[in-house]
Parts: sequence; structure tokens; C-alpha cells
Amino acid sequence: MTQTVELKKQGLDRIRVLSGAQLKYIAFLSMLIDHVNKALIYPNLNGKLLIEISDFFDILGRIAFPLFAFFIVEGFFKTKSRKKYLLNLLIFAVISEVPFDMFFFGKFFDMRANNVLFTLALSLVTIWIIDILRDKLEDKLRLWYLASFVVLAIMCIISMYLSIDYEYHSIIIVYLLYIFYNKPVVGCILGYLSIIQELWSILGFGLILMYNGERGKQNKLVNYLFYPVHLLILGILRMYFGL
Repeated sequence: MTQTVELKKQGLDRIRVLSGAQLKYIAFLSMLIDHVNKALIYPNLNGKLLIEISDFFDILGRIAFPLFAFFIVEGFFKTKSRKKYLLNLLIFAVISEVPFDMFFFGKFFDMRANNVLFTLALSLVTIWIIDILRDKLEDKLRLWYLASFVVLAIMCIISMYLSIDYEYHSIIIVYLLYIFYNKPVVGCILGYLSIIQELWSILGFGLILMYNGERGKQNKLVNYLFYPVHLLILGILRMYFGL
């Protein structure tokens, strides 16, 4: 209710036309386009047309991550079990690691980078810890904000040490969307500024503001399997063709 009232105050009610399911499948399509570009087109940039296609795919591929960051915050507030939510993220992060390495490095295992589900899991842990501190320090606002900054800094350092996809950018974006959950315009603006080097990610943040608060019809298994399965297919293609 608080979020709905705040959205109306910000004049967003007229553009809130997309359900969570619609946003999620937009994010999946964006991610697929981005990964096809990186795995199959990048290694073959040998003509003007292909370069232009690749550049266009780069733009479309920037939509996905802000949406996935948003889903972590939305899931945190709306899931029936945060423990189960985190466990599922970690299980599929482990499942996805070999397909990720095949896609990213063209080999079965490489420690130089780890997939984005580990990033999202760490982002979830970050806001969970901060939320616990918020409950305990709610009467001491300045102390709570200071504590949240300390947790944020520690988690950003951990993300860089683990070499997870998007590193500290994910931690910061999820943190901002959590802090400004009832002020989505502010959260999206600050989130975009935190990753402004990804210029076209503004499209993803814009789509967040079109969320109507409805879950929509989703298949949980498809939601979790899409990531490792599409990476596995692209990884096999990359290794088969020696790209």
C-alpha cells in the first residue's frame, strides 16, 4: 500500500503497465541478446554491418541487469521465505558456473570470474543484513545509516575479491533500490548514476518504473533454469566452433 501511494504521488500510476512476469521475460530476452553478442558475434567482427548489429545488441543487452537487481529487492520484500530464496540462488549459481565458464572463457572451469547469480545472492545477503540492523537501530537513524554504509563497503570489497559478475555495481544498485523502495524514481536515478558508464542501462531503470506491482504468470523452474541452460548452449557453440 505504501509503495502504491508513493507511486501515485510521483505520477507513475499511468505508466505502470508491466507485470513482474513481463519484466522478467524482457530481462531474459535482453540477457540472451547480450550473451549471443558476446559469445558468437564479438569473435567475428569483420564487417561494418556485423559491427552495427553488435553495437545494437550491446544497447539491448544493457536492459537486463537493472531489472535483475530490482527483482532481488522485490523478492526480498515479497518472498514467503528469504532463506529458501537465497538457497535457490546459491544452488543455481553453483549449477551455472561450468556453463558460465564455457560461455565466458571457452573452457569448463576458470577461477578468474564467477557468474551473476553469486552476485545477486551476495546482494540479497547485503540488504538482509542491513534490514536486520534497520529493525534493531530504527530509533537511531544516523547510527543505522552509518552501519548500512559499513556493511555496503564490506560487501563491495568481498564482491571484488570473489570476481563475481558486475562486482560492487550490483551491491550498490540493490542497496539503493532497497533504501528507496518506496521512492522508485530516486532509487532508479541513483542506481543509474552508480553505473552510468553503462549508458544504455537507463532503459532497464526506466522499465522498473513501469512495474505495476503484480507478479504475473510465471514458472519458477523456467526462471531459474533459463540462465544456466542458455549459457550451456552458447558455451557448447563457442567451444565447438573454437570462438
